Amino acid sequence: MKDRQNVSGVQPADQINRLVSTLGLCRRAGGLILGAPMVCEAMRDPKKAPIAVIEACDTSDGTHDKLISKCSYYQVPHYRIPVTTELLGHTVGKSGAVAAVGITHEGLFVSLKKYLPEPSPLKEVYHHS
Repeated sequence: MKDRQNVSGVQPADQINRLVSTLGLCRRAGGLILGAPMVCEAMRDPKKAPIAVIEACDTSDGTHDKLISKCSYYQVPHYRIPVTTELLGHTVGKSGAVAAVGITHEGLFVSLKKYLPEPSPLKEVYHHS
């Protein structure tokens, strides 16, 4: 029986390893905003806003809801990846847990995107005129 492969032909475990190593590269290149509070704050400023938000799989419901809400309002793609907050923190060079990161570098996001799952559905937000 053949192993399951995703659309790009990369095995799921290998895809996660590539995702993690590419996130580490983004960090070293200065293309990440670290932590859910900093990501949410950066979205308010168009000059600092992330291109996309990546969230760990084990964040609290409150953190997840806040990230989805902010991403919906500011129309920023949101991805929830099968990596824990501890592993995400380790991946980006932190000793503790990191719930989410914001990608700020377009070129690095293009490289990273091929290892990401489909973006999370965003909520419909009504803007007052």
